[in-house]
Amino acid sequence: MTGGDVAGLIAAGVFLLLTALLAVPLIKLGGVFDELRAGIRESVDAITPTLAETQVTVLEANKQLAKIDTITTDVADTTTNVSSLVSLTAATVGGPLIKIAGFSAAARAAFRSLRGVRK
Repeated sequence: MTGGDVAGLIAAGVFLLLTALLAVPLIKLGGVFDELRAGIRESVDAITPTLAETQVTVLEANKQLAKIDTITTDVADTTTNVSSLVSLTAATVGGPLIKIAGFSAAARAAFRSLRGVRK
């Protein structure tokens, strides 16, 4: 056996030892990846029902918003109708009431002046 053969055997032994030392972290890294894959699978399995519940919640919220929109529209229409009714009542009753009030004030003033003349 020559010196080159011995050096080759030593180099092969060192390479074998280095490979064995590097295999341990690689095996541990493989375990970490397996755990990571399992964690992601659990997360996806937990998220799916949550997304379904969220979809139902959003649909129910949209239904309630549609009801509120209907109520708001009805209130706006009612407010417009009440405003028109108040304007019509003021125009119909208000004018004659003002005339009656003016007439009664004038009559009161006339009666007071007549009383003052008789005294």
